[in-house]
Amino acid sequence: MTIRLLVYTRTTGYRHDSIPDAVTALQALDGLMVEHSEDPAALEAPLEGYAAVVFLSTSGEVLTPAGRERLAEYVGSGGGFVGVHAAACTEYDWPYYGGLLGARFDRHPVHQPGKVVVEDPDHPATQHLPTVWDFTDEWYDFRSNPRERVRVLVRADESSYEGGGMGDDHPLAWCRDEGEGRVFYTALGHASEAYRDPDFMAHLLGGIAWAARTRPENRHA
Repeated sequence: MTIRLLVYTRTTGYRHDSIPDAVTALQALDGLMVEHSEDPAALEAPLEGYAAVVFLSTSGEVLTPAGRERLAEYVGSGGGFVGVHAAACTEYDWPYYGGLLGARFDRHPVHQPGKVVVEDPDHPATQHLPTVWDFTDEWYDFRSNPRERVRVLVRADESSYEGGGMGDDHPLAWCRDEGEGRVFYTALGHASEAYRDPDFMAHLLGGIAWAARTRPENRHA
């Protein structure tokens, strides 16, 4: 089954150099039909034809009032929403968005190696991962811990890197329901290298498939 996605990468704040590589990597996955846009008008059009909308390292205010209304209606009525990395640095002026995603970005230390601890090995985004996954990223801290509002899938082991600010309970990827829709977020995915990592791409594909209510049968091409 082909998963049709709208991948949205508009930025009005910091722009990640990895965005082109990330889009290319998603387009290379068998079973995905990726429509990429940075035009706010794309979110003002009907979204029901998409299995999920992906905010891929968006930043700042990226939606019009009409786009905000359309996205909320889409997810609430059963659409999938996926946020990747800087999606947590997005739409600070829209309270609904913070609740939709589950948490908002606060700060991060330098890009460095660390360890990801899998809490929920039964989710499509984690079932392929080892219990402890060595990875390199920015290890986002959030303004609040989302645990009470979401299903935490993986957390950071702050003892494995320098500069963590959330302590022992540091969620990094999670999922939740919003109305009749599904939301998946992963804080990982800062650098272009992530989108050439088979484990990360399987993690991302699993989250997309879960949000879209399909099976993640495909693998990185």
